[in-house]
Amino acid sequence: MAMKLKDLDETQAPLLDHLIELRKRLVRAVMALAVAFAVCLYFADDIFGILVRPLVQAFPAGEGRLIFTRLYEAFFVEIKVALFAAFFLSFPIIANQLWAFIAPGLYAREKKAFLPFLLATPVLFAMGASLAYFVVMPTAFTWFLGFQGEAGGLESEALPTMGEYLDLVMRFILAFGASFLLPVLLLLLNRAGIVSRAQLAGARRYVLVAILIISAIITPPDAVSLLILAAPLYLLFEGSLLVMYFSEKKDAEMAGDEDADDESENEAEAIEAPKEG
Repeated sequence: MAMKLKDLDETQAPLLDHLIELRKRLVRAVMALAVAFAVCLYFADDIFGILVRPLVQAFPAGEGRLIFTRLYEAFFVEIKVALFAAFFLSFPIIANQLWAFIAPGLYAREKKAFLPFLLATPVLFAMGASLAYFVVMPTAFTWFLGFQGEAGGLESEALPTMGEYLDLVMRFILAFGASFLLPVLLLLLNRAGIVSRAQLAGARRYVLVAILIISAIITPPDAVSLLILAAPLYLLFEGSLLVMYFSEKKDAEMAGDEDADDESENEAEAIEAPKEG
């Protein structure tokens, strides 16, 4: 016998409501991504022209070029460019739908605590992506092209393909953008009570080593690019500790005020009790 909707008990009905709400939010997010993809596909050549600009500047004037070795490569490059740009273009709507789904289940204090992280995420990601695009990629590409010349008696020339170049640029942007989300991760862990400011401050030397290792993996194998990423990441780490300090201080003051209010109420009740007797 098939189960009918009215057969669902009170514990199952809210779950169905949540699933319906989740489907609605996902549909809106996918529609926003699809519309953004259609727009970005129309301007895919212009967007790729922006992404290729660091390479153009690294080549000597009039000498740079990109090739494609498979007939379908240029087409799929445009698709990947459009999808890559569409995600960033539609991210505000996707984030809004995510917040609209999560927010009703949060208390007012939790909303107030979580909202700054949601707002800071795109800002920090954009900062990291901008550092990669405007500073790191021109430096790295100039360094890479420095290997052109004679090798073993043969002339060596850089002939990057469109697909390989796009993959490299996307890795740079995503890696640097994700790296700049370090403060969001640390502050969330601190809010959740998983790590404390004192623990992080005591592990400074280990954090510095970890930042240097991550920077060495992400950046090209030269000291300049490594320092370009490692220095901002360490400053963001110290900034996170500073934010934690003020946050913990504010929480302590609020807890002190609440304790003072409770003591005042207890004293008032103690004074009123004899009078009633």
